[in-house]
Amino acid sequence: MISRIRNRLRPGFILWIVIMWCLLMGEITWANLFAGIGVGLLIVLGLPLPAMPTGGLSISWGRLVVFIFRWLGELAVASVKVAWLALRPADPPTTAIVRVPMRVSNELVLYLATVAYNLQPGGAITDIDVANRMLTIHFLDAGTPAALEREIASVARLERAMIDIFEKVS
Repeated sequence: MISRIRNRLRPGFILWIVIMWCLLMGEITWANLFAGIGVGLLIVLGLPLPAMPTGGLSISWGRLVVFIFRWLGELAVASVKVAWLALRPADPPTTAIVRVPMRVSNELVLYLATVAYNLQPGGAITDIDVANRMLTIHFLDAGTPAALEREIASVARLERAMIDIFEKVS
């Protein structure tokens, strides 16, 4: 029993809750610090989170930093593209719903790839088949075969980046 409670206590998480509590209250006082600690203990002991399914992942930090900067650049380009599609004096673009395979082997990596893709404007993952590693994606601009191939290629680049960052053995 004691070992289970000891495994649940995560000091970093409790500290994060204390910081968020003080920000929520608007000031740092002894009362807010103790109340934040109480809330943090209540949360970690009363509502334990399951262990993260890392499955022996190793992170390539250099590739992760490069990916983040590249992703931010693609975010800016996608935002401008979607703004142009919304503001241009033409009919709405032709959309498509496509099933795209993902070759990632870990569910956490699949989740991270899904989040990275969904945060970009211009497409949205509408369904995830975890067992077969298939994503059903709605592409905003798929008016030509070249545009559709470009969108599928962007998903393939994301897949390769996730594999390089999280699943390659160094």
